[in-house]
Amino acid sequence: MFIKNSNIDKTLIFFLITHLFVWTLVPTISNINLPLDTIEALAWSTYIDWGYSKHPPFSAWAVGFIYQIFGNQDWAYYLLSQIFVIFSFFVVYVFSKEFFQNKIYSLISVFLLEVIYFYNFTTPEFNVNISQLPFWALTVFFCWRGIKKNKAVDWFLFGLFAALGILSKYLFIYLLVAIDIFFIYFIFTRKFKFKFLISLLSFFLILIPHIIWLVENDYTTITYALSRTSKDEISILNHLTHPLIFLGKQTTILLPFFIMFLFFTKNFKIKLKTKDKKLLFLLAVNLVPIILVFFTSLILGTKIRTMWMTPFYLFFGVLFIYIFQKKIVLKKIKNFLIIFLIFFSFSPLAYLYISISEKDKRTDYPGKIIANKVQQEWNKNFSNTIESVIGDEWHAGNLSYHLDSRPKWYTHSSAFVDKSMEDFVKTIGQNGFLIVNGECDHGVSFVIENNKICMLGSK
Repeated sequence: MFIKNSNIDKTLIFFLITHLFVWTLVPTISNINLPLDTIEALAWSTYIDWGYSKHPPFSAWAVGFIYQIFGNQDWAYYLLSQIFVIFSFFVVYVFSKEFFQNKIYSLISVFLLEVIYFYNFTTPEFNVNISQLPFWALTVFFCWRGIKKNKAVDWFLFGLFAALGILSKYLFIYLLVAIDIFFIYFIFTRKFKFKFLISLLSFFLILIPHIIWLVENDYTTITYALSRTSKDEISILNHLTHPLIFLGKQTTILLPFFIMFLFFTKNFKIKLKTKDKKLLFLLAVNLVPIILVFFTSLILGTKIRTMWMTPFYLFFGVLFIYIFQKKIVLKKIKNFLIIFLIFFSFSPLAYLYISISEKDKRTDYPGKIIANKVQQEWNKNFSNTIESVIGDEWHAGNLSYHLDSRPKWYTHSSAFVDKSMEDFVKTIGQNGFLIVNGECDHGVSFVIENNKICMLGSK
């Protein structure tokens, strides 16, 4: 065998560290500015809340925590994203040991994930999809532990991580529904201990503050989520085309996974044991969520954004190796690893090339330069610090991130609700405000990068 069993754990650690280093370094040296979703989360994180206009709060909490430690250092947010990715890989590895006696299968189940687009090329942008990854992995892991050992602590942690997954993105509910279907099946087919109800305690304990926030804010995040799935004009054709497009995109994304799988499998003739609890669980957490998404698109005619599926394939390696483990030829592992290294090297090089060669991307935005020019203009006119910035998440969010005073971010609607500009100015006092593309009857204004900047502060 190309890798000795005694070195498998070391190989995994080396791989995870290499992934962390490469995918932190490449965007750091090739991108001028952080991506849109990361800037949005940083804008939201200027104030701590149990929810924001577009999403639940966890992604904003995570980047806000990192900002408190590292400030506006771009590499720190690329590092944060990769920590979420490799930790999820590690959980998958530990989980897979419950299913395989040979640790080489556990290692391969992680290596197979590395060639999936969601876990390489898109990972530099920390967003709600990346934020779900560790909680998706931990929810599946502790659910299986609860089923296997039926310990109260495992069920409690299952509920805890499931709730944190919901606080990352509501799409997490598809995994929980799949797990519920698995529970219902076993309740009706065999004895099932009801200690799993402990998970409901930790689940709702974590979610109650967010539920209260939702009610107080007119369910704004749910409204946004529904609007994202219904932007296109509703037609009967959508019920057919959108599901088919969804399947086509997912098949294309998984193509490298299947190609890699061919390199160590001799044939695909299998016999599935319908009473195999391990197999049924893997099918539930891998295939059922995807089937549910497909039927959501089919029934409602909604368009499924490709990136929404980021966490759905975390356990695909475990599923396919478990099904085909008797067909795996370990003598071919050397060839598999050579092809894997080619894939592993190609992705960051492709990202580097595209990032440098293509222009006018979000990551080419001169956020730091603009912030410096705004600060210089501010210092010419005012003596106090910039404490708030008002505008859209991208332009105002970049100012909030790059300015050393780290001003709080507000939308135009939240800043001026129930107030005229004149009344708003009266409430400023000693606070300094920037307004991006807004009224400026009472302050100093100038135009930079096609955006009108209004400055209001103390002389």
